[in-house]
Amino acid sequence: MIEVNNLSFSYNSKDHALTDVSFKVKNKEWLSIIGHNGSGKSTIAKLLVGLLEPTKGSILYDGIELTEKTVDKIRHRVGIVFQNPDNQFVGFNVKYDIAFGLENHQIEREEMNKLIDEYTKKVDMFEYKLREPQNLSGGQKQRVAIAGILAMNCDIIILDEATSMLDPEGTKDIIDLIKELHTNYNKTIISITHDLNFAQLSDNIIVLKEGKIICEGKPEEIFNERDILLSSNLDMPFSLKAYYEASKESKLKDNKEVMDLLWQYHLKK
Repeated sequence: MIEVNNLSFSYNSKDHALTDVSFKVKNKEWLSIIGHNGSGKSTIAKLLVGLLEPTKGSILYDGIELTEKTVDKIRHRVGIVFQNPDNQFVGFNVKYDIAFGLENHQIEREEMNKLIDEYTKKVDMFEYKLREPQNLSGGQKQRVAIAGILAMNCDIIILDEATSMLDPEGTKDIIDLIKELHTNYNKTIISITHDLNFAQLSDNIIVLKEGKIICEGKPEEIFNERDILLSSNLDMPFSLKAYYEASKESKLKDNKEVMDLLWQYHLKK
């Protein structure tokens, strides 16, 4: 379990990017953290992997506090996929990019090659192993980043706006992969996003505004808080909005067949 306790952070010692933020993430849970630009979402992601040090509060992984002494051990469990895929590559091709992380974990070369083959196949990038970064699409680069996380056997994956720079096809591919990692591989997922269609797939959602949690709960509970979403410059996905608008109309809400069809349409989105 991840426990975030009374977390505060300031970039300039005056204005707080986060103020007394507390939440828990159970093992194998998918949590989405949503909010407008500047709400503190990406700051949380950086704090969770030790790239920033909190001004106040603590982060614990299964009871072990994230500190300078424990950060390396904890990073063996936690992988992060950043918004800009170009910032993720450290190797001159796909194979060496994944190998870089494995070398840091002192994996033997023979085992390393097996892991690279296994997980590039898993994310449909096996045939691109020798491709250079500039010859890959944004979605392909994100897949490589995820393959590296899987190869290092990270059980927690943090996605910091990982789909925001992708086209619709690339976004769908990454979302489908994340769903599979959560469902079939039992990975704990923390997705930092402003995409509510993406967020509604998760188990639980936290809404941030001006560095504070203003709402948290299951997707169906969060999307029912329309005023809160709108006040945070967020809006419900079209499919859910259609369902709730229909539920306000007496002739429609009493028509079970129509309402069931609208709900099924929403669930397929």
